[in-house]
Amino acid sequence: MRYFRSSFVILAVCVAVPAFAQTLPQPMPPSQPMPPAPPLESPQQGVPAAAPNAGQPLNARVDPLFAALKRERNPEKARGIATQIAMNMGESGSPTVNLLMGWAATAAKEKRNAAALDFLDRVTLIDPAYVEGWNRRATMHYAMGDQRKAMADIAEVLKREPRHFGALAGLAGILTEAGRDSQALNAWERYLDIYPADREAQEAVTKLSEKIAGNRT
Repeated sequence: MRYFRSSFVILAVCVAVPAFAQTLPQPMPPSQPMPPAPPLESPQQGVPAAAPNAGQPLNARVDPLFAALKRERNPEKARGIATQIAMNMGESGSPTVNLLMGWAATAAKEKRNAAALDFLDRVTLIDPAYVEGWNRRATMHYAMGDQRKAMADIAEVLKREPRHFGALAGLAGILTEAGRDSQALNAWERYLDIYPADREAQEAVTKLSEKIAGNRT
């Protein structure tokens, strides 16, 4: 649990944390979730700065990055690639959605969780294809103690983007907390298939594998 919770403070191990990510509460269990959304550098307060090449279709931007992440074995370089993926995933392409996401971040920072959740509800209604809306809402549900709704939102994330390693980390952590070790192990293995250089996720797989093997003897 230590790594996942601490990594949601920084939302990526040892990766520089943009202001938007710092406003979110500390949620879900184990390893590295999707790194933070883009920094709040827009002149309009609360609107994330655009990712590089934001005008291109999302898949055209992230497919090469996911391929590079899968090949990369150096943890530091992999974190850099993961952050680029996060910046692209965080770009909604909608000023309204960006503004709501910024308001949600501010509300979460001020511990106004119900207001933050309301803003995120609006995001998922306005643009249900925007994966980070579901991901942030899963985070909020977990922070508010509603694992069932967090799991439901994680399912929405993975339905839209099966490579969302942050959602897989959240899924694995919740399953671990629930004592569903075999399913948690499966989630971590899916995570490592996407992000093999994550040392903490490797350790999580090793520990869960040993625990499961020990329970069988």
